[in-house]
Amino acid sequence: MSDPSGPTIGVVAKPQPGGRLLALDALLSHLDSKGLRAVFDPEAARLANRPGATVVERSELPPLVDMVVVLGGDGTLLSVARHLGGRHVPVLGVNLGSLGFLTEVSTDEMIQTLDLCIEGRASVQKRMTLDATLHRDGAVLETYSCLNDIVVNKSAMARIIEVRIEVGGDWLTDMRADGLILATPTGSTAYNLSAGGPILAPGVDGIVLAPLCPHTLTMRPIVLDGKDSVDITLLRGSEEVFLTADGQTGCPVRIGDCVRVQRSPHEVPLVTSPHRGYFALLREKLGWGLRYP
Repeated sequence: MSDPSGPTIGVVAKPQPGGRLLALDALLSHLDSKGLRAVFDPEAARLANRPGATVVERSELPPLVDMVVVLGGDGTLLSVARHLGGRHVPVLGVNLGSLGFLTEVSTDEMIQTLDLCIEGRASVQKRMTLDATLHRDGAVLETYSCLNDIVVNKSAMARIIEVRIEVGGDWLTDMRADGLILATPTGSTAYNLSAGGPILAPGVDGIVLAPLCPHTLTMRPIVLDGKDSVDITLLRGSEEVFLTADGQTGCPVRIGDCVRVQRSPHEVPLVTSPHRGYFALLREKLGWGLRYP
């Protein structure tokens, strides 16, 4: 951030039922004291109550700012990451919830971490993302990008589905299950973890393939090479099968459709806490090493 007039800060906030957010008040007061310009998403603007403020949709924010401060949870941060489009715009996630693997900076650390970003001294990790394309009858119907995971699964009431999985052009298996997850290292602590998949450190060049309730009990999660593409072809299933990216966007999948998932050329720069590393974060969030009476 070498702009002599100072960086422009994007501000994104999770909806707050109370209509006020103390962390936002503190952030804006600090930006005002430094003479820095802020651009708001609609929810942050509503909470800030600043007439005349620059307000844009989250999809329009990345080209206008030098960094983004996200006040909320991991879902709010994922909605911002989806729109970066390869722009090197650091994202500082401030955790207002409980878990927060992505929004790892606490409200107490927010100002200090923001100042480190402005000074160019913050720790920023480039996180792998995935691209997924839905192919039908030789044509690409939809394209999605994600920071956490791509999921192909059935609805709650649908029967079990059967998919063919190919990795780098080689047949891996035909699997009957409720579905499957393809997760980045970042997403390995999300849905994948709940499904019994392994945790990958952020710098690992790998993609986790985790089955959801497989019909064959020997079918287990596998870590694939990050450079390999994965093709998932729906062989059998009801009309209620869905492709979902980061749990936020997606579309129905039909029999014969192929979902191709591969590493994206784009990465998401996440600002990390200045007070704890990744393993400390795991211990804190997962409660490792705690002793109970």
